[in-house]
Amino acid sequence: MEKIRYGVIGLSMGAYHAKGVAAQVESELAAVYDPNPEAVAAVVRDSHPLRVAESWQEIALADDIDVVVVCTPDQLHEEMTILALEHGKHVLCEKPMALTREACAHMIAAAEATGKKLMVGQVCRYAPAFAKAKELIDAGEIGELYYVESEYAHDYLKVRGANDWRVDPMRYGLLGGGCHAMDLLSWIAGRPNEVFAYSNHKMLKDWPTDDTTIAVLKYPGDVIGKVFCSISCKRDYTMRSLFYGSKGTIICDNTSPEMTIFDENHAPRKLPIDINNHNVFAEISEMTAAIRENRLPSTTGYDGADTVSICLSAVESTKSGLPVKISYLKSSEKKISF
Repeated sequence: MEKIRYGVIGLSMGAYHAKGVAAQVESELAAVYDPNPEAVAAVVRDSHPLRVAESWQEIALADDIDVVVVCTPDQLHEEMTILALEHGKHVLCEKPMALTREACAHMIAAAEATGKKLMVGQVCRYAPAFAKAKELIDAGEIGELYYVESEYAHDYLKVRGANDWRVDPMRYGLLGGGCHAMDLLSWIAGRPNEVFAYSNHKMLKDWPTDDTTIAVLKYPGDVIGKVFCSISCKRDYTMRSLFYGSKGTIICDNTSPEMTIFDENHAPRKLPIDINNHNVFAEISEMTAAIRENRLPSTTGYDGADTVSICLSAVESTKSGLPVKISYLKSSEKKISF
């Protein structure tokens, strides 16, 4: 069986993807590209790609690549994804899918027009603790879900990104980082239909967007939830998450070696968990399997667009001071629209 050939563009986060490709028997790291020679050298040393491309366009256009992995700054996702799709490549695009709803729609339209697969790297769906939490909830372990909560706590003070790409008036912290928590809750509780949010700007004062947001959401089945996002907090990175049901509660995160499950008698049970908060190995496995089995990947372009829409609706609420009904991407034979 021939290996699925991957090309990776962007070798900061993409270094993990390169390792994930190189570590699997069904995939091959055909090419990599990054403008930073030090990042390239590290990936060449650790993951041994067949070649180093001279531009990102070379990877998007190459005949010997089946999948392009886009791990560049968010502002570049749309252009790179569409070019790769239009030249016969499947695409695995890092989160957030894009910075606007319109860009998401363009990316999905390109995937549907070409018949190629578009997967969005919402990696929290593959974190062992969160995957286990969903498994337990779906199995009825904690009864009927009624409240969900997650947070994205990360200090961006010293991670502005090459050429300050994170410091962008279009890249709200809730979208760029908080999309992890938003996507996680939607994956477990379903797509929310309304959001109300507050935000402030007290820490990263030279950044153009608010740095702390709290959002309250309405999910299907009268489930309510909350997302807290701070890109300026003085603590270790975490995505502590809670899931409350009629028969129990789950408390977990993506950086601890165990999760806690409470039963109806409040008795806690500790469950050992592998710490793998950037489980891109599983993402690569899923993309490869989707190609082999000729099916959609588990996190499609529509999933990525949903998360972008939820985050932007919350941002809209912080500006208006009002609840916002969330609109989602709709498809038809003629067009894709919100």
